[in-house]
Amino acid sequence: MSARIFGSGIRRREDPRLITGAATYTDDLTLPGMLHAAMLRSPHAHARIKRIDVSSAKSAPGVVAAFTGADVGWLKPMPCAWLVPNANLKVAAYQCIGTDTVRYVGDIVAVVVAETPYQAHDALDLIQVDYEPLPPVLDPKLANTPGAPQLHSDVPNNEAFHWVVAGGDIEAAFENAEVVVKERIVQQRLIPNAMEPRSTLAQWSAASGELTLWNTTQNPHILRFLCSMVTGVPEDKLRVIAPEVGGGFGSKIAAYPADFITVFCAMTLNRPVKWTETRSENYQATTHGRDHIQEVEIAAKKDGTILGLKATIWAGMGAYLSTAAPGIPTILHGLMLSGVYQLPAVKEDVFGVYTNCTPVEAYRGAGRPEATFIVERMIEKLASTLEMDSADIRLKNMIPRFENGHTVVTGLIYDSGDYPGGLSKLLNHVKYTDLRREQAAERQRRRYLGIGMASYVEICGLGPSQVAGAVGFQGGLWESAIVRVHPTGKVNVYIGASPHGQGEETTFAQLVASEIGVDVNDVKVVHGDTDTTPMGWGTYGSRTTAVGGAALVLATRKVKEKAKIIAAHLIEAAVEDMDYADGKFFVKGSPHKAKTIQEVALMAHVAWNMPAGVEAGLEASMFYDPPNFTYPFGSHLAVVEIDPETGQIDLKRYVALDDCGPQINPVIVEGQVHGGVVQGLGQALWEEAVYDDNGQLLTGSMLDYALPRADALCDIEVISTVTPSPHHPLGLKGVGEAGTIASTVTMYNAVLDALKPLGVKTIQMPMTPERVWRAIQDARM
Repeated sequence: MSARIFGSGIRRREDPRLITGAATYTDDLTLPGMLHAAMLRSPHAHARIKRIDVSSAKSAPGVVAAFTGADVGWLKPMPCAWLVPNANLKVAAYQCIGTDTVRYVGDIVAVVVAETPYQAHDALDLIQVDYEPLPPVLDPKLANTPGAPQLHSDVPNNEAFHWVVAGGDIEAAFENAEVVVKERIVQQRLIPNAMEPRSTLAQWSAASGELTLWNTTQNPHILRFLCSMVTGVPEDKLRVIAPEVGGGFGSKIAAYPADFITVFCAMTLNRPVKWTETRSENYQATTHGRDHIQEVEIAAKKDGTILGLKATIWAGMGAYLSTAAPGIPTILHGLMLSGVYQLPAVKEDVFGVYTNCTPVEAYRGAGRPEATFIVERMIEKLASTLEMDSADIRLKNMIPRFENGHTVVTGLIYDSGDYPGGLSKLLNHVKYTDLRREQAAERQRRRYLGIGMASYVEICGLGPSQVAGAVGFQGGLWESAIVRVHPTGKVNVYIGASPHGQGEETTFAQLVASEIGVDVNDVKVVHGDTDTTPMGWGTYGSRTTAVGGAALVLATRKVKEKAKIIAAHLIEAAVEDMDYADGKFFVKGSPHKAKTIQEVALMAHVAWNMPAGVEAGLEASMFYDPPNFTYPFGSHLAVVEIDPETGQIDLKRYVALDDCGPQINPVIVEGQVHGGVVQGLGQALWEEAVYDDNGQLLTGSMLDYALPRADALCDIEVISTVTPSPHHPLGLKGVGEAGTIASTVTMYNAVLDALKPLGVKTIQMPMTPERVWRAIQDARM
């Protein structure tokens, strides 16, 4: 492999079209005769629909049609694709358009189709709906108690599922403990805030029975499958195209009712129909994230040895179960509760609870930040109780370095890791002892510096398919790639995954160029169209490089092996005598006897002089199902200063050490870490989806929902270690979510460390200046 390409921080080839406005998004598309849809959404969090009248809307200027739930009866309910086993799962019916009851502000009750989007939206005001308001319930723990308002008549206590993970003897751990520490943690509800709102454009051909769907999706092949299930259009007649997708953060994994309502309108009217959500709809009805109440206990010896950890989680699922929602607080969260530590015993009860809120789905990190927060916060609490340095407790309990598998108490087999080495490198980098000495000196001057840290490991590279099936995921988790070398030596790559900001058009080109020695600019990466790309299971869970990249490398190696056979024939040498470097096949010891990849590619296509039994053409495909997940890891550290008179938090320093295995492009890795860190800091300091008691979203715009701003941040230092995954052909692990996994709890620990002299023990996130100030005042009373 050419080190000049793999590992080089070349610029992203995607960027010129993005920063110059040349990219084409779904909402940019226009088709002849295209209509526009607008959705009428419930203003109530919980209500019965007594009457709905769309007649006035139908007669409004430009309106072509208006439909209610009574009209779309042939659309099947929205599917839930992660049916977690052994959880008594109750999947409540999720109709595309509600007919009798609405269960969150934003539930769709009607759709208007008009010649322009403005006419469609204006006509919504003419629809008359009589509601009978019902009491809502928003708190997941409260919703799970007898007597709470019921969202679904067939789901007692709103309990969508109850799942338990247990390993080791948890009772003995707490019986033998010399110290037990408890904490209640609230992971607030978050809104993904992708730059591009959701959009879908459906074109139906009644003559051929074919449907084309342009959509802002993270996984076009899965959307095709789900669309076929809901609409009944066979997959071979259904094409899904994801044009440029402006971010997702998990919110574009799910399929949505509006997607299939748009399809219904296009099929019914036999004209193209486009729907694009407004930003207020995006806040109301695009899936949210987090929303956990966590009650946690940790058992330990007085020397800091951890004996066990147990937790009870109430996970707010919103009004319905979204596509992959049940797997997030269970499989992706509960199984990660060991963290990077040798925990002898773990037990967690997870209650998934229906509430009168927007449905939740994956949100960057998806379960792993919540698990990391539990473990790393409890270590800080334990250190404070024992009056020990939390870094010492971490190093004392960490799993020692391993290179080929380590089984943790929850049953997962981590692939490789050097957790103590990573944390030690971070501590040395920041001169940790000097930092603590500086902190002590500043406290004498009544300056409140805080030092927070967290170590993490995350389950990534989602697969293998056999495991996916065992944990209830209703699909495979392999990935695919086709590598096609043209007669000129130029290369087209077709991948089943669908990037949306991660930079795979660049990094995947680097992989191919490194393997076969062509110029990286001669490799074109094609994705996002189910008619031209092989089946794939989507981009999420930091899996595109870990799984899709493996498929690509193995397909490229198939091409290289065939090319070597052809080159040997042309040179009249034995295949076993051939070597390859810098785009040339040559005889070992005789480098002048050589053929370039371009020469081989031309012969493969004209086929004038081919080896016996070798077919023409130069391409290969690979469907790669990984033998295990990958497990990136790292340690982060933050330094903050807090003004006790105002509660203002000043982030002085942030250092992220991450290990994602070998790095294809360090610049892109650094960008992914930066983005992840900032998103995690957003949860810690600013972001929260706030509902009033009636279920109205109070943070329904960018004016009210506080996002991170550059002027509130410091330079983020990114360092790394490299621990290859033993089962990946290049050792790659994934990095898309790494920054988010550790940063929230790192920041939380830093703030609480700063306030320790003032007696503050807990603050609700986000830790706004007001909440910090009030916590200080409460501690003084």
